[in-house]
Amino acid sequence: MSNLMQKQSTINDVARIAGVSKRTVSRVINGSLSVGESTRLKVEKVINELKYAPNAQARGLASSRSYLLGLIYDNPDALYLDDVQRGVLEVCSTLGYELVVHPCRYQSETLVNDCLRFMRRSKLDGVIVLPPVSESETLASALKESGSPYVRLSSVALDSQEHIVVSDDRAAAAEMARYFAQLGHEKIAFISGPQRYKSSTERMEGFQLGLSAYGVKIPPQMILEGNNSFETGIECARQLLQRDERPTAIFANNDQMAAGVLKVAYSLGIKVPDELSVAGFDDNMLASRVTPALTTIRRPVRQMALLATTKMIMSIEQNHKAALNVAAKVAPTLVVRESTGPCQGSAAATETALSRHATAPG
Repeated sequence: MSNLMQKQSTINDVARIAGVSKRTVSRVINGSLSVGESTRLKVEKVINELKYAPNAQARGLASSRSYLLGLIYDNPDALYLDDVQRGVLEVCSTLGYELVVHPCRYQSETLVNDCLRFMRRSKLDGVIVLPPVSESETLASALKESGSPYVRLSSVALDSQEHIVVSDDRAAAAEMARYFAQLGHEKIAFISGPQRYKSSTERMEGFQLGLSAYGVKIPPQMILEGNNSFETGIECARQLLQRDERPTAIFANNDQMAAGVLKVAYSLGIKVPDELSVAGFDDNMLASRVTPALTTIRRPVRQMALLATTKMIMSIEQNHKAALNVAAKVAPTLVVRESTGPCQGSAAATETALSRHATAPG
């Protein structure tokens, strides 16, 4: 077999050494359930020994599939997109699929036609749609009508379980609210994302609901809208922190804007967390690298992408029951770091100070 491995192996080599037909080898490569377990293991053993890598184009011709998945997005956060792609590619590399990405404009009047043209042009087997594009019911209806397999990532259950992976942003924002309230903060501000996005309204409403359980209400003037960018985090923070009655805590819709708040606080000489607590949402790479390290909500973006890709490939391969059994909801979690602390003058701050004093060396 050593001479064979010196040149590029073919499907004929695999079939001959395994003692099966080319059709059987092709079925094993394509994951067909019609091949017996012992035969599949024998063929896979030969494939591994020969280091045989099936040609993607040949696979597509043999199975009437392209083995290409699409990723449709309109999101300025490069760190979020990187996490998504890593999750998608983790599954694709294992199951022999490739990824094609397509940036688009969510507000464009030609969104649906652009996305459908992209799918036809790239001959995609299916498509994963990221927020906010995933919130377009018009696009979802067009995908259903075209018969194209698709999965949407979202913060609310917009579709059937086979077609959706949901992040429970509302519950996570409520958890952040409870954390702020237990630290004794009452003068709290919120920097939201674009209110036309469901994720923004879910986080804002969840945060307000969580605070209301502690009798805390955010005045309208303490709620400002950004566009999830570092720059709008700076703009909103300047408005909030230069007021006579400034907040003692700010929760931003994402880590990018929260980082903008930290920058403004530093420029104004406001100490974080002694004078101001700051928190974000996502827990991307930035959150642990800024100073002070950012308290945030960890959204399992890579896990969501992995689940969406698994659902997608199961749907493509007509295994709809299995696709329904893949988890459709993930729970973001609170990550406490250095950017938050007790509100000065509150009972929580007094308790913290007493605790430090009690544990200080004599």
